[in-house]
Amino acid sequence: MITVEEKLHSFGYNLPKIAPPAGLYSPISSTGNLLFISGQIPLDTNIDPPVVKFKGKVGTNLSIANGQEAAKLCTLNALSHLKEYLGSLENVKQIIKISGYVNCSDDFADHPKVINGASELLLAIFGEKGKHARLAVGMNSLPLNSAVEIDFIVEI
Repeated sequence: MITVEEKLHSFGYNLPKIAPPAGLYSPISSTGNLLFISGQIPLDTNIDPPVVKFKGKVGTNLSIANGQEAAKLCTLNALSHLKEYLGSLENVKQIIKISGYVNCSDDFADHPKVINGASELLLAIFGEKGKHARLAVGMNSLPLNSAVEIDFIVEI
């Protein structure tokens, strides 16, 4: 049986290094069988020091495709935290919900299309376990001028 990480590799993705929190918070907190992953930004941790790969506003200086790639990178960063916390991504029972925030121009209205980048990746690698409830909203700004920020609720 193919593992979640093998599926990731088959799509050309690797789990990035984990960056330390940028503030006074825990990357993951838990209660019962639920894990809450703090907001992840499109931080490229393969560069030293790590940098935000997608900066700016979708609809102004970034395209929807750029936003989708940012959402995928946010998801990969969350999966890295999950693997570190759980030891294996095979311990994920269900992706329950993701909340996606898009740094965008005032007239931008395609937030769901941007966050589809994360949803499509989760469905591709987890299958039915990747189906989730979702929030996709526009924001005037995000930390470090990130294009996207996503938080996750996961059942283990």
